[in-house]
Formats: sequence, structure tokens, C-alpha cells
Amino acid sequence: MNDSVKREVVASPCVSICALDGDDVCIGCFRTGGEVSRWGLLSADEQRDVLDRCRRRMAGESVACGADFKPAG
Repeated sequence: MNDSVKREVVASPCVSICALDGDDVCIGCFRTGGEVSRWGLLSADEQRDVLDRCRRRMAGESVACGADFKPAG
């Protein structure tokens, strides 16, 4: 990445309550373990997709981390 190009920053949903439940979902931010570990590698659009899934999980939906969920690169 060119230093003159600024990367859009999407705030992490982390609330410093880091513990995964039996479904591999953090009880604090509602990201899966994979989403947590890849957060910094994701594009801003991918991070927003993760945030949408977090909101849906928080609302009680069963939302998996897609098998094709790969960071842009």
C-alpha cells in the first residue's frame, strides 16, 4: 500500500470482554474467533460486514462466519 493512501478506519467492536462461548462467538463483541483474529487484515467494507453480523448475533440471530470469508489482499 502506498504511504500517501490512507486506509479508512472502522472502529473495532471490542469492549474488552474477551471470552468465546461454545459457538466460538465472543460474549463481549459478538465476533467469531476467526473474525477477531482477522480484523486487522480486513478491508473497511469487510469490517462493516463483520459489524453487521455482530449486530445480527446480538439480536439473537444465528449468523455464521461465512466459509468464503477471506481478507482482501
